[in-house]
Amino acid sequence: MKLPFSSYFSFYLCQQKSAKTRVYFHSARLGLLLLTIGACITSIQARSEETSCEVGCEEQTAIERPLVTNTTIEASVLDADYFANPYRVSLFSQDHGENGDRLWSQTKSMFGYGLGVIAVLYAMPEDFTNWDKNGEVLGKWSENVKEVAVWDRDVWYINYIGHPYFGGVYYQVARKSGYRQWDSFVYAALMSTFYWEYGVEAFAERPSLQDLVATPVGGWLWGEWMYRTEMDIRANGGELWGSKGWGSTALFLLDPVDSLGRGMNRLFNRQIVKAGTGYINVREVAVNSMGDTENQLVLGMSFLLGDGSADTEAGFTVPDYTSLTHDPVDYSMISVGLGVGHVLLDDLWGLDNDVTGSMEIGLHFSRRFSAHLAFSRGYPEATGSDERIPYENYSLNGQYYFNTEGNLRPYLALGFGQQLRDQDRDLDVFVVHAGVGLYGKITDKWAWQADWRAYHSTRFDSTDSLLNLMMIYRFGKGEWY
Repeated sequence: MKLPFSSYFSFYLCQQKSAKTRVYFHSARLGLLLLTIGACITSIQARSEETSCEVGCEEQTAIERPLVTNTTIEASVLDADYFANPYRVSLFSQDHGENGDRLWSQTKSMFGYGLGVIAVLYAMPEDFTNWDKNGEVLGKWSENVKEVAVWDRDVWYINYIGHPYFGGVYYQVARKSGYRQWDSFVYAALMSTFYWEYGVEAFAERPSLQDLVATPVGGWLWGEWMYRTEMDIRANGGELWGSKGWGSTALFLLDPVDSLGRGMNRLFNRQIVKAGTGYINVREVAVNSMGDTENQLVLGMSFLLGDGSADTEAGFTVPDYTSLTHDPVDYSMISVGLGVGHVLLDDLWGLDNDVTGSMEIGLHFSRRFSAHLAFSRGYPEATGSDERIPYENYSLNGQYYFNTEGNLRPYLALGFGQQLRDQDRDLDVFVVHAGVGLYGKITDKWAWQADWRAYHSTRFDSTDSLLNLMMIYRFGKGEWY
């Protein structure tokens, strides 16, 4: 079976600052994406040919090979006080059926793939990669990781589709190893930070602030959708749109790490990576006429007989996560916001006051506290002229709410960030900010907020103000707890 290794790296090639190199790297991405499609098609064709072979084929030998390595937190029996601290991290313990060996095995495989990417790039011509092979590669990495994370200028589909997709890939590794949604999110955050932003990508550019947030947060949303979609496809016998071929392609893209691990194991005819997905059917059943229920667990074990080339498909149903685990933390804590504002700028900027557009990503840990990555942009006129100059403000902040049981909740905001004039990183201004606002709950999923914030730079002794009105959307069930 041919392995589509290139798909895992199609979005991962590093970007350089020069326009020429960016063109090279986007071309490389396109080339690897085409290789991915070709590899997937070849893989599907190979699977079709192999499964069409009759049982009496001379080439087949009686090899029995277990496929199932995944598990699920929904099948675990959790202690009554397990969620006394709902934000506990259990990545380094296996007290409730988590498969730490599988998680570590697949983590090591990803680091191996990353080293492979670096090796391939290092072998390419210097005019393609813009890497100086005379000792400057490690120097560039060291220089980049020491710098403060910046708001990068990558195209939107790289930042907000590509990065969250791979955040979802990381998330899948932990989720299918039996960890909670929260632990899977923490794992995705660790991998996106230390494996990618401060690891592989730091050979090419400084870490990106929005990638540090968007990759794990978006990965939580993408990853849970990928997890459930994969199980739906398996419940349908591995078919998508009535086709095994589409189903195989989708299953690869939904969990490329596990797929590559299975391919490695088949290639070398041994278990190099703990990989393979089976099914676990968890459902609620009535136990009496009073309406009491209990969770019924059905385990499905899949084995390959023959040459090990064809997967045994089985059903997999995914019921409501919260009703089975009683976990108060799920992806419903994630929010996005869009709004408009008015910025009052210090004379330092040489810009007139003007209207801004704003967006944010939030994590609502409770009704009392939330954390946000916020971004505002405007095009005010330069003082004394008609020329419009880009102004940007991005920050990390926390919000502390009062009157948490009511729908109108005053809050205090505190954070830090940077402001830029004309996208010039050499002239960025580090600021701390504080403010007050009012949060208005409309439904469990929708809210509005209005606030005023003052941004102060100690370096330039400047103070700017931003008035902002924003609509907030919560994913999942919204504010259900």
